[in-house]
Amino acid sequence: MRRAPAALPAVVLAAMLAVAPAASALPPAPPDADAARAHLAELTVGPEGSMDGYSRTMFPHWITQSGQCNTRETALRRDGENVETDAKCAAVSGTWRSPYDGATWTQASDLDIDHMVPLAQAWRSGAAAWTTERRKEFANDLTSSQLWTVTDNVNQAKGDKDPAQWLPPLASFRCMYARSWIDVKYRYGLTIDAAEKTALDGLLGSC
Repeated sequence: MRRAPAALPAVVLAAMLAVAPAASALPPAPPDADAARAHLAELTVGPEGSMDGYSRTMFPHWITQSGQCNTRETALRRDGENVETDAKCAAVSGTWRSPYDGATWTQASDLDIDHMVPLAQAWRSGAAAWTTERRKEFANDLTSSQLWTVTDNVNQAKGDKDPAQWLPPLASFRCMYARSWIDVKYRYGLTIDAAEKTALDGLLGSC
């Protein structure tokens, strides 16, 4: 905690600047590779649906998690080291390591909170039939391995691609990526296509 300037009482400074607790640096861990293989075998395989009716607004985010902290700011606090936030819970300093590419960042503006299974991918895999409340839960899920703090342009390169179309540049992370992808699709009852399943099978073989 920074020393309070003479003109600002400590109690005022505390309200303006908060330091996040020690970070886990990762979302909650997905099941291990053996469980992931079992879950992958249970997923329904079929062609992706259409994008008809899709909009990111169909998945309300980022929602308030506590106080003035929304999902993005909560993930930034969780995944960084020595994260300091202002009175509105915006991260003003800290250090983050992007697991997708291994890059380290000190500005929150260089980071995206990635949906492991992208919103458009989920829409084509079954979420089009969900209620808005279910889609909101999916888009803000901090209880699973769905949300990751990553380099912004790496996330943009991923877009809404599945593992048959895009993989994280850091090869050592690909086992975790496959396990996390399968976990999200399994817990939300989403489908996979044939190429996606083949790619995930191969990735689990490297675990």
